[in-house]
Amino acid sequence: MLTFESLPEISFFNDRQGLPGRHLVLEMQYSAWRKYSLAAVCAILLLTCLAGQVNAQDDPFGDAAADPVKLFERGQNAHAKGNFEQALEYYEQAVKVKPDFPEAEFQRGNAFVSLSRLDEAEVAYRRAIDLKKNWSLPSSALGALLVRRSKDAEAEKLFRQALAIEPKDNVALRMLSEIRLRAGDKQEALDLAKRATLDKEAPASAWVGLAIAQRANGDQVSARSTLDHVLADDPKNLAALIERADLSTEAKTYDAAVADLKAAEKLKPGDKFILTRLVYVYQQAGKQEEAVAVAKAAGIEVQATNGNQKNGVIGTPEEIEAANSDDPNTARTAIEKLLTKNPRNAMLLAKLGASFRKEDPQRSLDYYRQAVEVKPDVPEYALGYASALIQVRRFAEAAYVLRQVVKATPDNYAAHANLATALYELKQYSDALPEYEWLLAANPKIVVAYYFIATAHDFLGEYPEALSSYEKFLASADTKTNQLEIDKVNLRLPLLRRQIQLGEGVKKKP
Repeated sequence: MLTFESLPEISFFNDRQGLPGRHLVLEMQYSAWRKYSLAAVCAILLLTCLAGQVNAQDDPFGDAAADPVKLFERGQNAHAKGNFEQALEYYEQAVKVKPDFPEAEFQRGNAFVSLSRLDEAEVAYRRAIDLKKNWSLPSSALGALLVRRSKDAEAEKLFRQALAIEPKDNVALRMLSEIRLRAGDKQEALDLAKRATLDKEAPASAWVGLAIAQRANGDQVSARSTLDHVLADDPKNLAALIERADLSTEAKTYDAAVADLKAAEKLKPGDKFILTRLVYVYQQAGKQEEAVAVAKAAGIEVQATNGNQKNGVIGTPEEIEAANSDDPNTARTAIEKLLTKNPRNAMLLAKLGASFRKEDPQRSLDYYRQAVEVKPDVPEYALGYASALIQVRRFAEAAYVLRQVVKATPDNYAAHANLATALYELKQYSDALPEYEWLLAANPKIVVAYYFIATAHDFLGEYPEALSSYEKFLASADTKTNQLEIDKVNLRLPLLRRQIQLGEGVKKKP
């Protein structure tokens, strides 16, 4: 049986949403944004070129090969035709001739993204931001790139920076809404999504994003109305079809879900993501024969019984058994294979996140992030995501997510432990203390918690409280596991006692 019960690792001892169609929405958003950005830059350049024609005799570059604007135009033409390598060459020539050319740097970044050269794209976008600080598009573009790299915190800063420059920047509004939704801030996500749709020229993806936010806030009626609006204007909107199908599945109106998924499959024939969803809907509706027929046509292995579909996972009994193997490599390979048949299965994504936790923290973070996107209201997935954030030392983001988990599950020991760690690392000692005290009340045998309580009081200048906790720690500490902390405490105590004798009790926080 495929069961994933392992909790994220509790790390405070160390010194050292269902949102279906989400990736499709992101792709559409980025495509729409790129189209918009190209148009905006072309408009700027058209004015530049017209001015150049009026004053042709003043052209300091002489021939076209040395004119950065003309080089840029050639890059734009190649870019529009999909010749990204050639476009990049023209943009780079333009930058060589005119190093302070933010539009060319920006388009270099776009070309690099199209070529999947993301490190170079990031450099180009940052250069464009430096050259033209009052322009929102490079900040939005860099933010979108960082979202792809699971750097939500840095991306959020850039989107807010873009909105400070241009409050109607549609890309920033939409993608910031997604980030806030992943962080558990459903209300701000909804507010941002609404702002994105105020634009008369807002793309369909903005409305789909609004539906996603409405659904996350529990307003299925408004979400369906929004999607109906999108599909009335564009019956072939793939993201809207899939999102509405999932809404229908939740409402157990399976015929409507099947109709939308079949319409989606006509737009992308043979797409396994869509067909996997269709198999699932048929199974939920009790139409096993139809489910098997679709699965067989799509090359998805599923039997006529539910015996091999544990926890909604489609796969053969052998694959599921391998996924539960005690051998980490065998299990990981099997889960990755199952994900090709179950591309939006949050449980599988979370399992892979746990698998890569120590070996590849960044990859672990990405899998947990995807799990949270699919099932934002499952505390275990949010806890795994927060634990991965701690692993990569993104403590502020982790603390925010963990507060939501603790609010939803007040007795979740792992959530309190990780929250204590995040707050301590952020030097928010006053906030960390109640968490450590909660842990001790829940499990008095966690002796090392006294050490963190003592050091927190010490940093806060609360010397008598620090001394008391240090002494409690020393009374029960194990020399085999806590020798480092014991040595630190023994070095600190003589001076601490002297400070208390002198009446000291307040010092600056570090």
